[in-house]
Amino acid sequence: MTEFENTDNVPLAEQKKVALAYLTQAWGDAVAEGVESDILAHAALFAALSDLVASYGEEAVAELAATLEDRIHNREFTVGRTIQ
Repeated sequence: MTEFENTDNVPLAEQKKVALAYLTQAWGDAVAEGVESDILAHAALFAALSDLVASYGEEAVAELAATLEDRIHNREFTVGRTIQ
């Protein structure tokens, strides 16, 4: 699958997998062009949060953001990294 013209019959897990593949490729391209990962991360967070606010409103996104502290402490976002 390379396009999402009609996602009605595509499982959500598959859509997420493809979306992450696109983002990973774009991230790698930007790093290869010299953009620092932390700058990319801030830009990605801004883009994601502003898109969610446009779709769901500030209150819903603020509620989502309030859950992030515990999720970070629970290592939900720690991928392939050993912390010493």
